[in-house]
Parts: sequence; structure tokens; C-alpha cells
Amino acid sequence: MLVKNWMTENVITITPDRSMMKASKLMKDNSISRLPVVDENGRIVGIVSDRDVKDASPSKATTLDMHELYYLLSEVKIKDIMTRKVTTIRHDETVEKAAVLMLEGNFGGLPVVDEDNKVVGIITDTDIFKVLVEISGVYEGGVQVCLQISTAPGSLAPILDFLKDNGARIMSVMTHNVPETEGFKHVYIRMRDMEKPDFKRVKAAMDERFDVVYWVTDPVHRVV
Repeated sequence: MLVKNWMTENVITITPDRSMMKASKLMKDNSISRLPVVDENGRIVGIVSDRDVKDASPSKATTLDMHELYYLLSEVKIKDIMTRKVTTIRHDETVEKAAVLMLEGNFGGLPVVDEDNKVVGIITDTDIFKVLVEISGVYEGGVQVCLQISTAPGSLAPILDFLKDNGARIMSVMTHNVPETEGFKHVYIRMRDMEKPDFKRVKAAMDERFDVVYWVTDPVHRVV
């Protein structure tokens, strides 16, 4: 899964010479929490977040009057408060790598750049959630079964063959990655809904034949 297929392309950016007030308004108006900072050629030079703006703003206990406050905010430039060392990701790298970078760096999002370091998008933790939801197929309902299987090669094949032979339609298969020294791992298979008698038959047979950890039905629906 490549970042370019999941990122937001029409990313809102700002230049270093703009005011902190402008950045605050852009983020508020567009319901976003970070802005990539770019030079005149669109290359990334920093990033500014709503936290940066908040930290640089006068406290509520300030004795400044309204005119002085607005003047101060208009004088503070993005280059004065932005983070200059930016963690980015290439548009042709994987979503999995983006997730690792965000997790380890405690970031809510990453600017996406091309070969020339120009900003071409942004990917956020919300996009990562969308990836999980889409590849799992949970919006389509169905049932998920978790099984414990051997880490030996070919251990998944008998389960897939069994499901195929019994008319089950598989929506997604995900496995829990474990060290090679581990002898067992979990596999998560989501299947489409079946007629109740057929499901009971398949479930009973799987429970008897394989090491089933759990069965679960997710009554999840899209929020309109």
C-alpha cells in the first residue's frame, strides 16, 4: 500500500514569512492541526502545528489590550515558531512505514514529498485508520475468526482450502507478525455473511478441526 494512494493531495501549505495569525486562521477554517511550511518553489522547509501557535501566543493573563495583542500576533512570523527539522515521507513509500514514523515520533501526520522534496500531500493518523478499515472489510459486515496457526510454511493453506471447499467467501486475511523463534501466530480471517445453517456447520467444523481463538461479528455501519 503506497502513501500516494491514501494521502490527501490538496494539502494546505504556508510560507515562512506569513504571520502566526494567518496560520491559526487557516487551521481553524479548514479543521486541520498542522501546516507544511514551504519555500517559493514548494519545497518543504518546516512544519507548524496548532500546538506551536498556542505555545507562542500570549497567555490569557496578559495585560495587553486588544490592539496590542493583534499587533503582536501579526508580527510573529511562521519562521519564528515552525519546526525546521521535519520528518517526511515519499509518495512512493508504504503506508506501513508512515505509520511507524508517526508512532515512533508521536506525530499526528507527515508531509508527503516527491523526489525534489516538494510537498505533494499529507498523510495523517486518520488516513491510517481508513487503511485498516478498508483492507479489513469491516464496513461490509461479515464475521471474523481468529485462529492460532503454526509459523511453519504452508500452515495457512489447509484453512483456506477448507473455507473454499465449504463455500465461504473470504473478505480479508491478516496475520500477527511474530519473531521467527515463535512457534505459533494468530491469523484473522473475515468472511462474508452466510446463511445461518451454513454458518453453524462451518463454525462447528472449524472449531473441531482447527485451533480457533474466537469468533466475532461486527455490526459496523458507515456514519452518514
